[in-house]
Amino acid sequence: MSFFTAHRVTALVVFVAAAAWVVTGEFSAVGSQEVKKDDTANEGQAAAEPVAVRRTVAAVMPQFIDYAREIRISGATEADKQAVLAARTSGIVAKLGVVKGGAIAADALVVELEGSDVVAGVDTAQAALEQATETLRVGQALFDKGSLPELELITRRAAKAAAEAGLSQAKAAQDRLLLKAPFAGTVDTVDVELGEWVQTGASIATILALDPIVVKAEVSERDVAFVTVGSKAKVRLVDGVEMEGVVRHVSAQASDKTRTFGVEVALPNPDHTIPAGMTAEVRLYTAAVPAVVVPRSIITINEDGVIGLRVVGADDKAAFAPVTVIDDGEQGMVVTGVPKDLRVIVAGQDLVSDGDVVTVSELTPAQAAEALK
Repeated sequence: MSFFTAHRVTALVVFVAAAAWVVTGEFSAVGSQEVKKDDTANEGQAAAEPVAVRRTVAAVMPQFIDYAREIRISGATEADKQAVLAARTSGIVAKLGVVKGGAIAADALVVELEGSDVVAGVDTAQAALEQATETLRVGQALFDKGSLPELELITRRAAKAAAEAGLSQAKAAQDRLLLKAPFAGTVDTVDVELGEWVQTGASIATILALDPIVVKAEVSERDVAFVTVGSKAKVRLVDGVEMEGVVRHVSAQASDKTRTFGVEVALPNPDHTIPAGMTAEVRLYTAAVPAVVVPRSIITINEDGVIGLRVVGADDKAAFAPVTVIDDGEQGMVVTGVPKDLRVIVAGQDLVSDGDVVTVSELTPAQAAEALK
C-alpha cells in the first residue's frame, strides 16, 4: 500500500478543516500558525505578544510492504549447450545419421566413415591376441613343470601384453570412424554429404540443446550484489511471450570494457519453440525488504545533504528521519529506514524544523482510501 500524494492529502485536510470551521467557527489550515494571546487584554488595547506558535501539518502512519526491487536488463536467448562435431579421422562418409533441423538423441550416430582396412586391422589384432594368450598358457604349464626357462615365460607375457595393446589401438581406430551425439538436442547444421571425403578435424554437424533455453544478459556493478543464483526472473521475448525462469549463474568477474557482470536465466523449452538468438527483456528481483512508498514531493534534504522525511512523534514534535531510496516507481519513491512508531508528515513538512511542536491533522489509511474514491 502506498502513501497518497501530497496534494490529495492537503485537499483532504482542507476539507476536514472546513467542516470543523462550519461547526465551531475555528480553523487552522495546514502550515498556518496557531497563536495564543493574553486573555487579560482589554477591549481596544493591543494584543499581547504571542507566547506560542504552532503550525498545522498533515501526517499519516507509514504503511510497510515487503518490497522486491525490480532490475530490468536486456539480453538474448542462447542454447543451453552447443557442439560443433568434427571428423576424428579421414575417410569417405558411408552413413549420415542426421538431418538439418531434426532432433537427435544422446549417443545417436551422426556419421560413419568407410574403413574396411581398419575393421580388418581389428580382426588381425584379435587373432594375434588369441595366439599370444595360448602361447602364454602353454608356457606357464611348461614353466610349472620345470621345462621352460623363466626368461621365456617373461617374454611370452610381454608378447600377450603387446597383443592386448595392439587390439586396443585397432579398436580405437575403428571407433574414430564413428561420430556420435554427445547430448540430446536439435541438429542446427549438417556440413557433409554421403560419399564425401573428409579430413580429420573437418566440421560434420552442429548440435544445439534448447531445453532449457538460456537468456544471457549483463547486470551493472551497482545491482550485481542483489542478484543471486536460484532467484526467480521474468523474461519477455521480442515476440511478446512472457515466461518465468530461474537465475542459474552470475559471473564472478566483470567485463573489462563495460564493467558489467554476466547473468544467465534458464527457461523451460520442452517443445523447442524458443530459438537461440532472440532478443529478450529480463526482469530480476532483489530480496524483499520492509519499505514504504511515499510521494516524491515529501522527500526532503537536511542541512548535511541527507535524504529523509519529516516525521512527528507522540509528543507532536517534528523531526527529521533519514531514509534510503531503493527504487523510483510509478506510485512514488520506495524508501527504507522509515521509523515504524512515528507519523510521516505529508503536508506542511517544508514549514517546520526539528523540534517544532506542531498541530497534527492525522489521517488513517481508511480515511485516505475513502478520500481517493
